[in-house]
Amino acid sequence: MITLTLGVREQNDTVYYLHGGMPIFSHAKRALKKFRYITSNLILQGLCSNQDIGDTVHVSTDSVRRWKRLLSEQGKQAFFIDETCHGWSHKLLPDVLVRIQGKLDKGQSVNSIAKEEHLSEGSIRASIKLGRLKKRFSGSNFPHNPQPKKYSRCSSI
Repeated sequence: MITLTLGVREQNDTVYYLHGGMPIFSHAKRALKKFRYITSNLILQGLCSNQDIGDTVHVSTDSVRRWKRLLSEQGKQAFFIDETCHGWSHKLLPDVLVRIQGKLDKGQSVNSIAKEEHLSEGSIRASIKLGRLKKRFSGSNFPHNPQPKKYSRCSSI
């Protein structure tokens, strides 16, 4: 039970929200966006509070408050729009990548580039790892393949 008149029930991988015993909303068990929308809607309708939702489904009240604010400010569509930058850093746009690549080509460190560009060092390193940027190796950090050591099976005495 969320409140005295509002409940939630899971059956056959579907979550049902009940008001006075009658179903008012439902969504698939793994439908996170619908869950966020429905719970925010319940709060905005005055059927429950942030704390009620947080305690019932074991999420932080700060998260519930963010979802409620998103619904009240941007509407239903804010929960169901597709992310355009999924899997990409929203700050590492093509022009920024070109600028960073130029600095990497000159031998500048990732740390100093991150500070200049107001980015995290991790996002630049991730782009290098994914092949979006190429790091120029120089000096002691140049990857080299030393000659393999030859071992004999028997030692000479």
